[in-house]
Amino acid sequence: MRLLKMHGIGNDYVYADCMRESIAEPAELAVRISDRHFGVGGDGLIMICPSDRADCAMRMFNNDGSEGSMCGNGIRCVGKYMFDNGYVTRPFVTVETRSGVKRLELTVEDGICTGARVDMGVPRFLAGDIPALLPGVPADADPGTVVLSAGGREYEASLVSVGNPHCVIFVDDADAADPAVAGPVIERLPAFPERINVEFVTVRDRGSMRMRVWERGTGITMACGTGATASAVAAVRRGLCDGRVRVALDGGELVIDWAGEGHSAFMTGGATYVFDVAGYDTEGSGRSGAGRPDSGICR
Repeated sequence: MRLLKMHGIGNDYVYADCMRESIAEPAELAVRISDRHFGVGGDGLIMICPSDRADCAMRMFNNDGSEGSMCGNGIRCVGKYMFDNGYVTRPFVTVETRSGVKRLELTVEDGICTGARVDMGVPRFLAGDIPALLPGVPADADPGTVVLSAGGREYEASLVSVGNPHCVIFVDDADAADPAVAGPVIERLPAFPERINVEFVTVRDRGSMRMRVWERGTGITMACGTGATASAVAAVRRGLCDGRVRVALDGGELVIDWAGEGHSAFMTGGATYVFDVAGYDTEGSGRSGAGRPDSGICR
């Protein structure tokens, strides 16, 4: 089986080409292969699989073995792999995820995909869509701004679903926040039966923000595409930002576009190879010819 590693602004995964053969125990493999000391190292495992609804399907497993519904940074890398390896020859690709089929408009330079603009779908805000179990808030109601108690502190938060559930907390200085302290506590509050991702966000101006994240099932990551989307959407809803927002994360920058209620949100960012074991032969004589022009160890 072909295994390779890619990252979207530091959000790194091991990818498996499962278009012809599958993995029997992907959750177990995700835990072992994600270990940064005894495995390849990464935020999880993403399987690129056949689909009868799209060009391919993406199955994403966090480094604790739990399966996620969607990964914004990971899906851009799936689009890159599909184009660079000839599964699609046009500058767009459709990917089936657990949160629906997503369309990616690819950025192509000299025949190589370097990133994508992803239709993340229409954000959802109803308590039942998050899902969130909040006192006095029915499943078909928008809870608006909520106050959460965690670790002896109270946090004012906006709840947004963009395929994954997110709890967006606006703070004075995101760089001074420690997601490892409040993040795991909020993730597992009884209010969130499927757990939740937690973002700490500082709005810099009407077109930019700084974000740090605690991802459910993974912990602190360099970037979170769905989290950046949810944070930008929450800021627009609260009147803090306009419809285009540049989100600075630990690993780089994403651009989020959202025209408002009832419209899809769009995420734009890069996709990068780290290494591809299929690009080298077993005799150590160099490239086997299976790689692409920009593949290679630690590129």
